[in-house]
Parts: sequence; C-alpha cells; structure tokens
Amino acid sequence: MAAFDPWDPAFLADPYPAYGELRATGRVHYYEPTNQWLVPHHADVSALLRDRRLGRTYQHRFTHEDFGRTAPPAAHEPFHTLNDHGMLDLEPPDHTRIRRLVSKAFTPRTVEQLKSYVAGLAGELVDGLVERGGGDLLADVAEPLPVAVIAEMLGIPESDRAPLRPWSADICGMYELNPSEETATKAVRASVEFSDYLHELIAERRKEPGDDLISGLIEAHDEGDRLTEQEMISTAVLLLNAGHEATVNATVNGWWALFRNPDQLAALRADHSLIPSAVEELMRYDTPLQLFERWVLDDIEIDGTTIPRGAEIAMLFGSANHDPEVFQNPEHLDLTRKDNPHISFSAGIHYCIGAPLARIELAASMTALLEKAPTLTSTAEPERKPNFVIRGLEGLSVEIG
Repeated sequence: MAAFDPWDPAFLADPYPAYGELRATGRVHYYEPTNQWLVPHHADVSALLRDRRLGRTYQHRFTHEDFGRTAPPAAHEPFHTLNDHGMLDLEPPDHTRIRRLVSKAFTPRTVEQLKSYVAGLAGELVDGLVERGGGDLLADVAEPLPVAVIAEMLGIPESDRAPLRPWSADICGMYELNPSEETATKAVRASVEFSDYLHELIAERRKEPGDDLISGLIEAHDEGDRLTEQEMISTAVLLLNAGHEATVNATVNGWWALFRNPDQLAALRADHSLIPSAVEELMRYDTPLQLFERWVLDDIEIDGTTIPRGAEIAMLFGSANHDPEVFQNPEHLDLTRKDNPHISFSAGIHYCIGAPLARIELAASMTALLEKAPTLTSTAEPERKPNFVIRGLEGLSVEIG
C-alpha cells in the first residue's frame, strides 16, 4: 500500500508500477486516507460495475444518517443539485428513465451525422498547428475539438462557448479524492453560472426549437414521461463534462505515449488502418479516468473480505487495464492488440453513452495529425496535472519536424 499515494508527484507521473504491487498483494485493500476499498483486478472491477448491490448513489434507498454518512455542507448545494440529477450519479428507476429519454435525442444516427463535421474541424485545427510550425497540442487541437463538437450538438452558440471549458474543469475538480474547500467553492460557482446559462438557453429553445440536442431533450418523451428542467440542465452539463474531459486527456495522453514509443508511432504512420485499434490501445495504456467509485448498498464479499453496507469502493480502472491476467504484456504499447477488453468507458448500466462520439473524435484528430503533420514531434517533457482520478497533462509542446 505504501506505493499507492495519489498525492505523490512520482506516483502521478507513473501509477502503473504501484498498481502492479496492489494486484500482487490482494484483490481488495482498505485505504485509510480516503476511507475507501481499492479494487485493482480487471475481473473484479468488471463484475462490480455490473453488481446491483453497489450504486453511484445511496439516496434512492437510504438517508445520509441511515447510511452512516454526513450530508454535504449546505454551501455545496448548487454543485450537488447539478451533479445528483445527472445519469451518472443516479440509480434505477430514475437512471433508467433519464437514460431512456436522453437516448431518444442522443441516437447513433445523430452521432454518425457528426462524422464529417468532426473530421472537418479536426482538419482545420491541425492546419493551424502546421501553419504555426507547432504549438501546444492540448490547447490547439485536443481541447477545442471536443468542446466545439459537444457545444455544436447542444446548440450552444459559438459566442457563448468561452466559459464552457473553465466551468467544466472547476466542476470536475470535485471528482478528485478528498477535494479541498477551495475546489468546492470553484465547483459551486461554476455550477451556478453554468446552470443559470442553461436555464436561459432552454427557455429560448422552448420558444424557438432548433435541430440540436437541447431541443431534443425538451421534446423527448415516453408514455407521458419528460425530463424535468433540472434533469435537462444536469444532462447537458454531464454530456459536456464527460464528453470532452475524457477525450481531451485521451488525446494528449495518447500522443505522449506514442512519442515515448517511436516504434509504435512509426508503425501507425506507415499504416493508417491501425487507427481504430490504436484508439482502443491508447485508452487502455494510459487511462484518462483512473478511478470510479461505488457505494456498497448491501454487504458484499471479495476474496473472503466482507465490505459492509455504507462503505465506498474505488475501482481502479488504470490498474484493471494493465492486469496481466487479461492483457498479454500489458506494460507494452501494442497498437495491433486485437483482444482489448479495456474498461475505460466503464460497463454495466453506466457504460458511457458518449463512447461512440469519443471514438469518432479521437480517430478524427489522429487521422488529421497523421496526414497533415507526419513529422510531428514533442519538444519537451510535459508537466502532468496534479490530479489522480482524471489523468491528463497541463500541455504537450510539439513541432513539425
């Protein structure tokens, strides 16, 4: 357990050796600093993601007091109102109802129709990078692409998009382990501002519906069921946050991995048909979401250890994606890997609804960079963000060699 320290810069730089120690020493470990049970093995994580004795929330069955937990501070209420009405933090029947309604607007056909827009935008962003002879791959390509795509889907005008990324970053700070009060204050402010903006946008779309996801969420109904105003706001924020945080980090984590594995990068440059398998392998190799939490709603047992109701389990996605029981030579980046059951998009009822869109975006930016910047190289060792749960870089300096 000494090797697992999510606040240690050395661990954050490369957590995978510590994961190996956790897997070697047991299937479940109690971690006192966060009062969580860590689960490092792929088979256990995969099973627990589907286990209905666990939940993203417990409030559909218990009060805070009944569950042995303390209610969040009243000052944090705007964040929790926003967060707790989104699909990701709900359980059936509310989760089932909201996901069904959102799926009516967020269809595979809707996503597929975005392919040409995504490819065109990725090409424009890479053209700009090439014209400048290089720059910051994160700020110039990785970040603006998914932000623009999800904003376009939601129907957020270009003139209103500047605050979206800062709002998202501040809200997502609350998903780190033991967030500080400063982090909570930023998240609350962002939650209020983002919610106020979406209230106004939804009011406009009610008067003048458009061909966008917000209008689709307003119209979505099933046997008399509709999304409430808060559910629409929480869904839009969730789609924005999840829809670009993971994609941004997967892009820069992936390219930094390619730069550190020049043989794999050379193989990819020589054969662009490897792009689909490369996207999957890069998401496995350096997982953008390292940890996913569940509450224990009913006692469970893992390898002879009873985890009681009221406990919290932390499923280590990054460790599961490097489990040698599932992945042959997992520490080796292999863009031709065929059997790749990574869990970077989660599993079970909370499987990422935006996974098809994320794959389109990652493939589009990779294609554009390979075709338009075939001599792209990194110019400096990047600084890693001081986060554990959402794993990414502060930036990635590149040049056209």
